[in-house]
Amino acid sequence: MAQKITKNYTQIFQGLALTVTILSLSACQTADTGGDASTTDAGNTDNADNVSDTSSNGEGLKIGTLFPITGDLASIGQNMPVAVQLAVDTINACNGVNESPVTLVNEDSQTDPSAGVTAMTKLAEVDRVAGVAGAFASSVSGAAVDVAVRNKIMLISPGSTSPVFTDRAQNGEFEGYWARTAPPDTYQAQALAALAQKEGFENVSTVVINNDYGVGFEQQFVQAFEKSGGKIADKNSPVRYDPKAPTLDSEAKAAFGSKPDAVAAVLYAETGSVLLKSAFEQGLTEGVTILLTDGVYSEDFITQVGKTGDGKSIIAGALGTVPGANGQALADFTNLWKENIQKEVSAFVPHSWDAAILMMLAAEAADANTGEGIQSQIREVANAPGTEVTDPCEAMELVRNGEDINYQGASGNVDIDENGDVIGGYDVWQVNEDGTLEVVDNVTPTN
Repeated sequence: MAQKITKNYTQIFQGLALTVTILSLSACQTADTGGDASTTDAGNTDNADNVSDTSSNGEGLKIGTLFPITGDLASIGQNMPVAVQLAVDTINACNGVNESPVTLVNEDSQTDPSAGVTAMTKLAEVDRVAGVAGAFASSVSGAAVDVAVRNKIMLISPGSTSPVFTDRAQNGEFEGYWARTAPPDTYQAQALAALAQKEGFENVSTVVINNDYGVGFEQQFVQAFEKSGGKIADKNSPVRYDPKAPTLDSEAKAAFGSKPDAVAAVLYAETGSVLLKSAFEQGLTEGVTILLTDGVYSEDFITQVGKTGDGKSIIAGALGTVPGANGQALADFTNLWKENIQKEVSAFVPHSWDAAILMMLAAEAADANTGEGIQSQIREVANAPGTEVTDPCEAMELVRNGEDINYQGASGNVDIDENGDVIGGYDVWQVNEDGTLEVVDNVTPTN
């Protein structure tokens, strides 16, 4: 049997530790200077002695990442490239792809579409990668995917959940060069609406970040909540905030001022914390439950919102949804992550791992280190028919032997449909008084 991912990768993860350090330093430098996105090239020859098996001989597979190391989603995004590096190092430890090691190039999207396009263009035209794991923000992916399609690069997002991508795929815009390992908000909005109904809320208002993610989620939530008999308090004047606005006081008042049972808040962490703190300071949050989503599933966000005078979280009692991870490979991946990264598995980390593993398996199946090759085989390695397999090295060995596989990931079964979508389950989480987060339930919406 092929080697398991829980084997001892001591030398490899010395290189991984170096990459994590570089990513952290890059984030600090970008934040301090306000300059262009920082780049971490795991195949940089300056680090060849320290980063194991990620140098390129010009013939091997090269992939990239496009994640928010800085910006509004940095509190969630910083672990994502680490998960991809872990995947690359794991595959390189079992002989790489097409008999060569895989090279990884990391780029910072800065949670900004403009910066994301610049970084994606560099990955495509300078680094000439075959595939990219990313982006995270739907607004960034929406801009970057055009660059990917034009350059025939496979883009797999572990967290861009806007329903807009399904519509664009159905219109034939992506030519098969787009997929995601997190389900679209069509399903998460249903899950949040179901949660609101379960909690007995009848009158709910909404406030969302004004981009594809926020507006798409809002529209799906309103439809699902009204279908269940609920009322949307601000349906005729939805509150959509500009993330670059100098203050968000008026938006907070508009969302909370009518004293609804709950406010469904679809936010990004940095700006969302400002809005919720403003609502609290205006005395608008008492008696109103806040419903949150995946964009703020981070204790850093809770810290940013702040505490009351008696030391409790301002948003204690808030409930939220986030794409869960319940794949057959989750236990093994969690052990590998904890042993080598020494921290808990955070949101979207399993989805990032799966995105990278799928790209590498597809390149091997195509016998080509190109975007066209990955695109041609991505659904074949992710979906039935084929041998169900969870271990990436075992999966790679089966593919090398010409066998069909149905990869079962850490995030889920990663069955990718013709629009690049997967269906997954959702964890329900709550904010405790001390600011910690706790998963208290889960739900799997159906079509």
